[in-house]
Amino acid sequence: MDFSSKLLENAVNEVSRLPGIGKRTALRLVLHLLKQPSENTKFLTEALSGLRENVNSCEKCHNISDTVICAICSNPNRNASLVCVVEDIRDVMAIESTAQFRGLYHVLGGKISPIEGIGPQNLQIESLVHKVKEGEIKELIFALSSTMEGDTTNFYIYKQIESYDVITSTIARGISVGDELEYADEVTLGRSIVNRIPFEQSIKS
Repeated sequence: MDFSSKLLENAVNEVSRLPGIGKRTALRLVLHLLKQPSENTKFLTEALSGLRENVNSCEKCHNISDTVICAICSNPNRNASLVCVVEDIRDVMAIESTAQFRGLYHVLGGKISPIEGIGPQNLQIESLVHKVKEGEIKELIFALSSTMEGDTTNFYIYKQIESYDVITSTIARGISVGDELEYADEVTLGRSIVNRIPFEQSIKS
């Protein structure tokens, strides 16, 4: 693809680095921005710069936050004794969109995957086990994707906390095996949270 402008080419190259964005889509987006009033582009660049420079990780759940403790963890109307364990931030957003869950979250930051060199020490598992040991949590809901890596991670955490007084459950298999949580429709995901089953039962099935 030949460009008449080096500035245009540079912008397209940078936008095309984003996941799922090819050169043609990047070109369309960049040209769209060029047609917009200059202040619109300014708002976008300021929002992205502010996000990159000021975003934090919540000290309690490891979700993205503007403050030390995120808005979900600091909400007094949430059930702090009920915690949903998810792989990443996108899963929190997916579950929140169902409006079926009023507990808190714990974001692991990934799944155990020896092939990719990701072990328990690379995830936020130790802090989760610490919460359970302190007796803060009455029920843990495992909401990782139903893949081999997700099941391995669930089982590893379960073995770490099975001697403590905490209920463990997993989302119902309304989510197809191998599916990522973020791609599930809201109704199916909401029902899978509401109709969760004891984790021990999922191991036997």
